[in-house]
Amino acid sequence: MKIAVIGTGYVGLVQGTCLAESGNDVVCIDKDVAKIEGLKRGEIPIYEPGLAELTHRNARDGRLKFTTDLAAGIAEAEIVFIAVGTPQGDDGGADLSGVWAVGRQVAENLTEPKVIVIKSTVPVGTNAELTRRMTEVAKVPFDVANNPEFLKEGAAINDFNKPDRVVVGVRRPEVAEKLHELYAPFLRTDRPFLVMSPESAEMTKYVANCLLATKISFINEMANLCEAFQADVNDVRRGIGHDQRIGFHFLHPGVGYGGSCFPKDIRAVIHMAQSRGLNPRMMLAVDEVNEAQKEVLFRKISTHFNGDLAGKTIAVWGLAFKPRTDDIREAPALVLIDALLAQGASVRVHDPEAIPNVRAIYGDKITYCDRPYGAIEGADALVVATEWNEFRNPDFEVIKRLMRKPVVFDGRNVFDPDRMVEMGFVYQGMGRVVPEAVEPAASQA
Repeated sequence: MKIAVIGTGYVGLVQGTCLAESGNDVVCIDKDVAKIEGLKRGEIPIYEPGLAELTHRNARDGRLKFTTDLAAGIAEAEIVFIAVGTPQGDDGGADLSGVWAVGRQVAENLTEPKVIVIKSTVPVGTNAELTRRMTEVAKVPFDVANNPEFLKEGAAINDFNKPDRVVVGVRRPEVAEKLHELYAPFLRTDRPFLVMSPESAEMTKYVANCLLATKISFINEMANLCEAFQADVNDVRRGIGHDQRIGFHFLHPGVGYGGSCFPKDIRAVIHMAQSRGLNPRMMLAVDEVNEAQKEVLFRKISTHFNGDLAGKTIAVWGLAFKPRTDDIREAPALVLIDALLAQGASVRVHDPEAIPNVRAIYGDKITYCDRPYGAIEGADALVVATEWNEFRNPDFEVIKRLMRKPVVFDGRNVFDPDRMVEMGFVYQGMGRVVPEAVEPAASQA
């Protein structure tokens, strides 16, 4: 099948590459000339495990092409996916200007009937409004469908190839049949292909993200409560997670969620609800709890140093909002860095993938280290802000030797509190019970 994908960001590039890998002829379109020229040279603008290899192979074999020419890119396509960004607007709602602009361009260049599929996360009613706007311009019939993505950054290729479900919102059954044909190679093990109205499909994406974000804010609030009463949230998590009605997914306490989806989607739902006179109390609370959680680590650090961080060196392991990505949008680590710098601390950081993106924001205000141990040299404290696998089993003796004092603030609970204290560390996790911690003797400092 001949496919066009407009937008070569995270969603669009994964969509286009994976569809090419399944044998389709795919053209990825973007107005960013530099990005397209880079892709033609094999330069992948985002880090996603496995994506570079797939992109290179399919481009080499001629199934995947890149262009800035929208008219030429969609000319032979049977299905055109719109995968442009829908960032948070000033009013908290989704900014749909990119969707409207692309929709108009597509309509102006339609020479034969096509299926237009909104892949971007959009508020309920976007499908209907885009159809109306395109109808004013187009000279041939077309269909607009909705096909929300449910990809996890860091596992996007696997999620695309083995989806829990594929959701499509359509007005006509013939469109559903065409999309089912496209996705059939990914549904071979009886994974469901769910057909519904565009409005229900649009809502499905938001409800999914809202529920997952709610679970994260819930367990974070419970972790803080556990800490206040000397209960261990890890024990509590195991105690509830084995209940099949609850499960373990998204019940890992930490420093709050970030990324490009949960924060903006929660706020988009709040905006949608308020636009219809509803009071989305739960979603407001989820957002409030998450923003407050991003400040917890700093409060722990500040309290440990009696509110005096001037001249202290703090090492931060992990900058991306989650492991296996270079995405730093709304990352809790950035909130921490801002607070540390404001109090006069020196900050040394390491992340396997996200340093270039962080450097673009902070420049020379912080120190960047290629290796984890480089960041902790001479540090007064170590903070784990992202749970990359390489942080889980470090050489703790080396850490103690390199640090000025063996103090660890574990924002992702990657270390065992008992073991940390046994090894002579001053340790704080998130909602964990820590044995009596005593400052090491001067000879160990």
